[in-house]
Amino acid sequence: MSEPELQLPGHIHRLADKESFTFACQPGVPCFTECCRELELALSPYDVLRLSRQLAINGKELLDRYAVIEWEEEDVFPRIYLGMVDDGRASCPFVTPQGCSVYPGRPAACRTYPLGRGAWRDSSGGQQALYVLQREQHCKGFAEPVEQSVDQWVTGQGLIDYLAANDMMIPLLQHEKIRQDFQSTAAQRDLYLATLYDLENFRKDNQNSRGLTDLELMQSAVNRLLHLFFEDGVHPHD
Repeated sequence: MSEPELQLPGHIHRLADKESFTFACQPGVPCFTECCRELELALSPYDVLRLSRQLAINGKELLDRYAVIEWEEEDVFPRIYLGMVDDGRASCPFVTPQGCSVYPGRPAACRTYPLGRGAWRDSSGGQQALYVLQREQHCKGFAEPVEQSVDQWVTGQGLIDYLAANDMMIPLLQHEKIRQDFQSTAAQRDLYLATLYDLENFRKDNQNSRGLTDLELMQSAVNRLLHLFFEDGVHPHD
């Protein structure tokens, strides 16, 4: 896959390598927590692992209580979103006047904002990524006199493991057979959710996974699905 051609809205700017930006978010900013409302927040498997651990529940319970699972005919695998509160502002269920109540376990999208990141595999199989800066009109954080690079932001927001885990999904989500019109079965979609979105249960059910770090566990789960879904002769049934 070649680098995507981007047609970006006026408030979104692609960041060049080593380009810095000025931004900070803290309770003194007038728009504090406004970015936690009226948004569509996708949840990755690693998001669910970390957030469920913060809430002291398992991944399945988190999906049941806090997530919206969507799948349409044109989708290969289900898409998972954080369910918002029906309060007239579609607020995040974890936002409070003091800020985020699950801050140590907040999802990657929350950590990344006001940046956005896209990742893909190039024609040689290598993984590439780019960043954009989202200057939304409501956000006053850009007036804060804190200049930083993308690398500084990623490190400061604790994103390194999140990005590594998300990149592990690329061989699965961008597999050659998907580009060749692979169609998942209902059983495969259930297995996708059970394996990736309840990683601690996957750890318990697989003896070889019990001593793994979180990132090793994530890689083990992805490898299992790659084997089951795409290797010749392996066909999970409905």
